[in-house]
Amino acid sequence: MSAAPSIAPATGEPVLLRQDEDGICTLTLNRPGARNALSLGLMEALQDALDAIRADASVRVVVLKGAGPAFCAGHDLKEMRAEPSREATDRVFQTCVRLMTSIARLPQPVIAQVHGIATAAGCQLVATCDLALCAEDARFATPGVQIGLFCSTPMVALSRAVGRKAAMEMLLVGEPISAGEALRIGLVNRVVPAGTLDEAVTAMARRIAGKARKVVAIGKEAFGRQIEMGLDDAYAYAAEVMTRNMMMADAKEGIDAFIAKRDPVWEG
Repeated sequence: MSAAPSIAPATGEPVLLRQDEDGICTLTLNRPGARNALSLGLMEALQDALDAIRADASVRVVVLKGAGPAFCAGHDLKEMRAEPSREATDRVFQTCVRLMTSIARLPQPVIAQVHGIATAAGCQLVATCDLALCAEDARFATPGVQIGLFCSTPMVALSRAVGRKAAMEMLLVGEPISAGEALRIGLVNRVVPAGTLDEAVTAMARRIAGKARKVVAIGKEAFGRQIEMGLDDAYAYAAEVMTRNMMMADAKEGIDAFIAKRDPVWEG
């Protein structure tokens, strides 16, 4: 991580909080007064955290959540208008692209814990994460078309998470959809009462954290790669991955434990 955390000038608080417990790393976007809008500082802090987590074998699952009344309201448009040059704008979007691809390529699964709104790049974050659980009051939107700035980068993650027609409707209409609709189209995995969201996410994270770390990592990478391939290439690649996985100590231990009807003891 960075030598010093990024600090929000208005509050003097770190813009990103990290908490580790039992193999679960919780990253909290901490700009509640701005609905956790993705300022350049927040994106850079999140990138630093992910870079550190990638090399941290103690972390098995990452939970991404927001402080205050919302998950994430997208990019910080006030910050962008204050520095409107092409160079500054390009830096913002290139930083965002690197951040989203880092989440997708992180060895550890990432769970979005969503409450309130997840709009524009905030909706992109949800679509990019491997899993997403949300409160019943959560709302999702890619509203850029409403202000003359089509949500083109959110489109990349959204169109890979939900069907084409559903994605295009969100992008072209720009209006919020409910938690129930997000579940129906596949943007989130589960919808739970707001008061049980923490408990539901923790339970899911613990279930994943109990699996073999290296096996989960190989599976996440394989899922991301094969889904972009044609059928024949995907099967050829997946067969090679399974052969490689079968040679791993954890696979041998898991199968032996299954046959012996005992709990497996994972290598790492």
